[in-house]
Amino acid sequence: MNRPFAGAVTASIALAGAAALAAPASAAPTAGPAAAPAGPAARGHGEADFTGIVALSNCSGSVVRGPRSRDSDAALVLTNGHCLEGGMPEPGQVIVDRPSARAFTLLDRTGRSSLGTLRATRVEYSTMTDTDVTVYRLDESYGTIRKRYGVPALRLSTAPPHDGTEIRVVSGYWQTSYACKTDATVYRLREAGWTWKDSIRYTPQCRTVHGTSGSPVIDANTHHVVAINNTGNDDGERCTLNNPCEVDRKGNVTVRQGTHYAQQTYPLARCLGEGNDVALGGSCALPRP
Repeated sequence: MNRPFAGAVTASIALAGAAALAAPASAAPTAGPAAAPAGPAARGHGEADFTGIVALSNCSGSVVRGPRSRDSDAALVLTNGHCLEGGMPEPGQVIVDRPSARAFTLLDRTGRSSLGTLRATRVEYSTMTDTDVTVYRLDESYGTIRKRYGVPALRLSTAPPHDGTEIRVVSGYWQTSYACKTDATVYRLREAGWTWKDSIRYTPQCRTVHGTSGSPVIDANTHHVVAINNTGNDDGERCTLNNPCEVDRKGNVTVRQGTHYAQQTYPLARCLGEGNDVALGGSCALPRP
């Protein structure tokens, strides 16, 4: 999983007014026993758009809205389930409506500076079963955030991306982005005790690193969020932590060292109901507690 190991993460991003964001430099981020690269060199700042992107203490994320979200609704921040404070959800565990005061650094469009701090009131939804997602509810509405910071939320697509879609993976933690295409949809992706459905495999250009967990995967044409970056196979191991394996419909297992993956977000978009609540059950396909 592309989350830094807790002991290697700086507690917050150091900023001084409009000064540039400093990437964590105390140690190489890791997520489990395998060490990741020391972090990507900042790339694409002149081209990448960081509007709506946030940095967490250990991951990346974004301010998102669904097709029925209103400007008056409390805004939502999207990141991975394995980025949840207090530890990763167990296989089969679904967390809803848990109080939270987590802080998020809202980046400017260039990704170089902070516009301010957003704060959660609760964990709206979190799981690592079938998908890998945490949704935080904030104490400010979309309208308030746009008025105060000039930043609109990213829109969640209600449809899955086609193979070959041009995408951008935008990391608030590292203040960098990756450009590639969706390579294929993987029937099942297995990592340690977790299994994810219909994961997106990237083409080789998106070699995301630890700390990019939770980055939105943005369709380069529509600018809608189609997935959320979550893992990659570091060492070529089979189905272990930081080494996910692909499982096809017949149960055949394939290991692709150096390949990276994301979880589709259209099921979440379809589950966001009135008041921006994650409305489980009915037509919503997300796992329930």
